[in-house]
Amino acid sequence: MDFAFSEEQQSIRELARQILEAEAPIERVKAAEATAGWLDDALWNECGGANLLGIAVPEEFGGMGMGFAELCVLLEEVGRVCAPGPWLPTLVAGALPLAAFGSTAQKAKWLPAVAAGTALLSAALEDADAADPLAPAARAEEDGDGFVLTGHKLAVPFAGSAASLLIPAATADGVAVFLVPRDASGVATEARVTTTGEPLFDLVLDAVRVDADARLPADGREILAWLRPRLLTAVSVMQTGVSERAIRITADYTTERVQFGLPVGSFQAVQHRQADSFIDLHAMRWTSWRAAWRLAEGLPAEREALVAKWWTADGGSRIANACVHLHGGLGADVDYPIHRYFYWSKALELAAGGAAETLAALGRDMAADGRTEAI
Repeated sequence: MDFAFSEEQQSIRELARQILEAEAPIERVKAAEATAGWLDDALWNECGGANLLGIAVPEEFGGMGMGFAELCVLLEEVGRVCAPGPWLPTLVAGALPLAAFGSTAQKAKWLPAVAAGTALLSAALEDADAADPLAPAARAEEDGDGFVLTGHKLAVPFAGSAASLLIPAATADGVAVFLVPRDASGVATEARVTTTGEPLFDLVLDAVRVDADARLPADGREILAWLRPRLLTAVSVMQTGVSERAIRITADYTTERVQFGLPVGSFQAVQHRQADSFIDLHAMRWTSWRAAWRLAEGLPAEREALVAKWWTADGGSRIANACVHLHGGLGADVDYPIHRYFYWSKALELAAGGAAETLAALGRDMAADGRTEAI
């Protein structure tokens, strides 16, 4: 395992950081947070023009043709600036399974638009009536040359603005994943208010009819099992970027803030809190990039992804709390950036399962085969 980035990956990081730092200053981020779409269109278009949105899209469909590791490089940089946008739902939950399992026609229709930044995708992975993500309660009944979908999905990101949604549903012969246009008859969405402002939606499917070619031509459980560790790892990498920048902001503040004639960063209790955060950050980064590397190499990484998600949920929460506390009253000032990193950390902590849920899943995985080497 080699954690050194290649020249191409370094170039991706430099390009992403250059664009994000130039196009996502605090005032632009605030303005994007206040929009109903929770998106800076100019930033998204800029990333599309630089083909950053197409990092993991095959070259034949307008992308860079790189892999999951390069996509994670971009996501960590997004976390550093807390730039609102459908980075995870479109680039990970939407485009990755479509590129890996979609038909040629499905890829040709959507992937070039994703890479160019002209179409958003999302995925309805949480079912209101089923706890197991591999066994959705939503149903897809065959109807002539198509299917009729019914069900209720929760916390679907960007369902109000995505052009199409990947929706898992149970069929007569197992589980399938369908590409459903957001404006299809019978699709109803209801927005939910979130702390960060990210639009999450309840999604109701009321006899939604789709053609047979809306179904991804692969077993749905295989698609969902393939996507799960990639989504967990992508969340973990983004959380690592958020936490790294929060620690840097806090270190700068405690160096400049003077109390009792001394910088507060010189106080032993403050130093201990910052040192603990630094240790957590390194554990988050190591476990996250270990999972990302294995996935990029085509190696099994289900357990490694769970380990990374547990570390980033648990450690990210501690870092967020410490950074806000060390800012004192300024930590509650919404005009100062540290509150945004706290919000993002808490949202990513719970995304795709919080620390307790992830630890339980990890325990079940260990009990199933007795392996402990990934811990």
